[in-house]
Amino acid sequence: MRWVIAGVIGGLVMFVWSALAHTALPLGGMGVKVANGQDAALAEIATASANQGAGVYLLPGMTPEQWADDAARQAFVEKYAGSPYAFVVYRPEGNPNAADMAPSLVCQLAANLVGGLLLAWVLARVGGGFAARALLGAGAGLFAWLAVNLPYWTWYRFPTEFTVAALIEQTVGWGLAGAAIAAWLRRGGVAR
Repeated sequence: MRWVIAGVIGGLVMFVWSALAHTALPLGGMGVKVANGQDAALAEIATASANQGAGVYLLPGMTPEQWADDAARQAFVEKYAGSPYAFVVYRPEGNPNAADMAPSLVCQLAANLVGGLLLAWVLARVGGGFAARALLGAGAGLFAWLAVNLPYWTWYRFPTEFTVAALIEQTVGWGLAGAAIAAWLRRGGVAR
């Protein structure tokens, strides 16, 4: 059960690292821009998404049914080949973080704790010493980035700076968490 304490420690390390990455380092703002004419843009998006509600909107975009139609797909490609593109997360009810970030911070802490527990469970069961376990933690962060952020860059055209920042945040953060977990496991003599 030492791995449970190690997991909590690792989750807390990741939470603190993420907070520092977003507040003290420039990682949280890399690739994130503030648009001009925000009121007009929001009004247009509200009109464009009427009767559809919250969701992710690709501009320009096609429904799966339209995409399945060869002629419609070809016409779309020709029309929008050199067009601007946007990936919009639209919430008509607003952003609760603007007034109170506490619920999101609690959710993030819970996610980091669960991630720390999963990583500690794995690290407690693998061979190797401190360095191998710490590197495996960084590898877990790299895996998370490869599984989520790189496909967002590839398919949804997320900005390169945003994607690189996520690589640094995940790999360094879970590497630090892995090191903290490895140190706690070593302290208790957990070899496997």
